[in-house]
Amino acid sequence: MLYVVATPIGNLGDMSPRAVETLQKVDLIAAEDTRMTMKLTQHFHIETPLTSCHRHNEFGKAEQIVRRMQEENIDVALVTDAGTPAISDPGTHLVHLAAEAGISVVAVPGPTAMASAMSVSGIDVAEFTFLGFLPREKKDLKEKLLDAAQRTQAIIVHESPYRVLELMRVAAETLPEAGVSVSCDLTKLHELTLRGNIADVLTQMEQNEKTEKGEYCIVFDLRKVPKKEKAVQADISLEAQLVETMLAGDCSLRDASKALVEAGNKKNAVYAASLRLKKLFEEE
Repeated sequence: MLYVVATPIGNLGDMSPRAVETLQKVDLIAAEDTRMTMKLTQHFHIETPLTSCHRHNEFGKAEQIVRRMQEENIDVALVTDAGTPAISDPGTHLVHLAAEAGISVVAVPGPTAMASAMSVSGIDVAEFTFLGFLPREKKDLKEKLLDAAQRTQAIIVHESPYRVLELMRVAAETLPEAGVSVSCDLTKLHELTLRGNIADVLTQMEQNEKTEKGEYCIVFDLRKVPKKEKAVQADISLEAQLVETMLAGDCSLRDASKALVEAGNKKNAVYAASLRLKKLFEEE
């Protein structure tokens, strides 16, 4: 069995009894960074062996782990450095391979930065899109933000302390009407959440000398961002197209019908339309 185990995102008090029990009873723990996970296992007196499974070796390592699970009949727990595996973190490929091999995959739920940030944002997230880490290039970032603003009411993103100001500046330039809730170091001693208009929050961040420290999870409120009006394209009937073709080409109904079929319209539909049009002409 493969257990997908959520671990604390900052506060060790958030480690659930079930998560501790699971890590104690499995035969192997697949960890994003064994050095980080070792601190966790030592704190909770967990002696289960560790093996690395991170973004640089996951494809090859996942195959090895699944093979061992099948050949040795062992149970494995998947963890990341913090939070829930496979959500903007390694683990998806291992879960996929295990499930594909017929191995039961069980979630041991717990902390996740995304849900925590949403819960303290004060933003209506009844409908939202989780985008993880956004593109680094400014052009791609702007396109992603603009596209999201037309599709959903709120987006949730992760960002590093080294790029968070650039992200906020581009967002303020691209979506000035947006609201935002910026959370840093959730569950830790110096946890901070800033809420408000995106420009005001950006100003507070630029004035804070500690902004470039800690990990960020950001909720953008896009409800007030203007939506582009969708162009309404009226369906032009085949009869109207036939008349238009006849007038434009000064041709017969037969020739117009042939032209519409050659343009990709269904032959039977064009024939039926021509009969209706012919009948209309005869009645007049």
